[in-house]
Amino acid sequence: VFPETSLKVTGVDFLKSQNTRQHHTDGYNIKNLVVRRGQPFQVQVSLSRELRAGDKLSMRFGIGENPMKNKGSLLSLKPEREDFNGWKISIVKKNGNECLLSVTSSPSAPVGKYNLHVKTGTNIYKPENGVIYLLFNPWCEDDVVYMASEAEKKEYVLNDTGCIYVGSAYSIFNRPWNFGQFEDFVLDACMYLLDKSKLSLTERRDPANVSRAMSALVNANDDSGVLMGSWSGNYIGGTPPMDWIGSVTILQKYYKTKKPVRYGQCWVFAGVLNTVMRCLGVPSRCVSTFDSAHDTDANLTVDIYLNEKGEKLNISFDSVWNFHVWNDVWMKRTDLPDGFNGWQAIDSTPQEQSQGRFQCGPCPVKAVREGDVYLPYDSKFVYAEVNADRVYWLVKKVNGKEKYFKLATETQDIGKNISTKAVGENKREDITREYKYPEGSKEERMSMQRAYSFLHPSGLMPRSGYASTVQTLGGNTQTLVPKEPVTKTGLHLEITNTEPLHPGNPLEMAITVKVSTPGNWTVGLIGSCQLQYYTGKVQANLGTTKETISLEGPSEMQIPLKIAPDAYMKTLSSVEDEVLIIVTAVAEVEETNDKLTKETSMRFHYPPITLQMPETAKLYNDFNCAFIFKNKLNVTLENCKLLVEGLGIFKMTTFELGDIMPGRIMKSEVICTPTRLGEKKMVAKLISNQIKGISAEKAITITE
Repeated sequence: VFPETSLKVTGVDFLKSQNTRQHHTDGYNIKNLVVRRGQPFQVQVSLSRELRAGDKLSMRFGIGENPMKNKGSLLSLKPEREDFNGWKISIVKKNGNECLLSVTSSPSAPVGKYNLHVKTGTNIYKPENGVIYLLFNPWCEDDVVYMASEAEKKEYVLNDTGCIYVGSAYSIFNRPWNFGQFEDFVLDACMYLLDKSKLSLTERRDPANVSRAMSALVNANDDSGVLMGSWSGNYIGGTPPMDWIGSVTILQKYYKTKKPVRYGQCWVFAGVLNTVMRCLGVPSRCVSTFDSAHDTDANLTVDIYLNEKGEKLNISFDSVWNFHVWNDVWMKRTDLPDGFNGWQAIDSTPQEQSQGRFQCGPCPVKAVREGDVYLPYDSKFVYAEVNADRVYWLVKKVNGKEKYFKLATETQDIGKNISTKAVGENKREDITREYKYPEGSKEERMSMQRAYSFLHPSGLMPRSGYASTVQTLGGNTQTLVPKEPVTKTGLHLEITNTEPLHPGNPLEMAITVKVSTPGNWTVGLIGSCQLQYYTGKVQANLGTTKETISLEGPSEMQIPLKIAPDAYMKTLSSVEDEVLIIVTAVAEVEETNDKLTKETSMRFHYPPITLQMPETAKLYNDFNCAFIFKNKLNVTLENCKLLVEGLGIFKMTTFELGDIMPGRIMKSEVICTPTRLGEKKMVAKLISNQIKGISAEKAITITE
């Protein structure tokens, strides 16, 4: 054979715009081809001459540092021959020296970056930008992340904006968050994390392994991952957790420096993990649980200690977080018995170690609901987060020694209003029923008994029966007497605010004591007001009240609790976190010894920011966006900053605004240049010493 007839490749066209549209990857801002596994994509190969029957042509896909055939990291594909790894290529059409090939990867192929070379005879051609990114494919029925509903895929895979629910159970609000999985360097950051995870090629096939590894790598605790957590209240040398409005800046900074970014708290960890999972093609959502238990010894009780004034003490290892945010990822669990497919909880907030690393999940949400807490991974911890009992203890000095008296056990308090953003609209969807059966239902009792049988194999009955165990501070386990369901006097407590809770104003609240049984009753009431972090840690004691009241049942009485601004403003402006107002009340009926404890957390109320911009704009045509804020409070807001980001329309920017006096109106304007089509969102957040975050968002449609 004469050398001039030897076949050479002269060019490869990855047909990027056609392939990425079909693979729903046209959003990624990257030169390379990004495709999803298990679905064909086309490549146009230009040759030095026409392809003939005897010619040897193969496409070689290599993954990792040193691809080898026998390790499965080098795939050599020849037309019309199915490869042993479930990949295949075929010739779609030949036209002169042009050859159109179709490549289908295996629906269980390892995800990651593949290097493509084309081999003809002994010649190897290495195309420019020949690295192909292969992702999970929720559009492919044979992929374990397959999701049938188009609307759900649009939300859980393709939506790059959203919101995260925070606050407290009785005042839930949403924080807008830009996930930005398609932005510059975000996909590369995720690929870097995959490499850093040291998952084997086989492990990279399964989203359960990948999501567990990502839950470990989004926190910096063991492996210099993406985000360093801090709950200290002082964030010098980093960005306070309240100052982020999206994942993009965090992941870009991490990818550039390869060092942990400071600082995150649970919603930041969840926002970033959501970005990473959506970016890799696994359907993912942020999940917020209100009154979430952090039960360190998994005995399903969280102990809360009060002093004689009714103030909470920071002495317990366990805690109840006002809210906690984690993620659910969607997949079939091929490693588990049937019945546990669908949503799986993963959590990257570093709370407890699992198998020696700060990682959590994937834990099947159905296992939490059914009480199957023996299933991997970390189902005991997740179960306790939404099901523990809250036990209140009174700490009294008796003869100079501290004694602990049990006040009450709350069984229906933990794991309320589990929330995520609804599919296709900007509202809250309550998914509590996916995590637990209705309180008091037959199913709930059976699930509880199942869970207890795995958590307490010693045969103790769960709370639906008559006993539950608590660890007293001495460490010995005692069995408690059965709880009486209703007190003899029908004692009931309610805590409300009687005026809006504006920073700079007195905090005006009330504790309402009710008795429903006829008779004359003497009720001793202690009440306290404190500022606390969302993690349950008390930051400041603001005031207490102690009353003895006489009630003729059935009746009620309102006891006011008023806190002057001086009592809390200093604390409010000295910490860099948002704090909640917490009121705890303990009532005791003298005649019957009935005791009741009630705790309510409330958040401060802030004036709004308004965004003004057009409803629509044309691609690459500038438009104006204005931010207007009127300080309706009685205090000056010091060191104000405005954070602004609009994916595809405006790069993340921070504007320093100085101090805004009471009554003053602040107006800022920016010019936006839309670089992408479709519905885009502008997100703004105002931060000052006194207020840790007033957010606003507005949508705009970009047309051609």
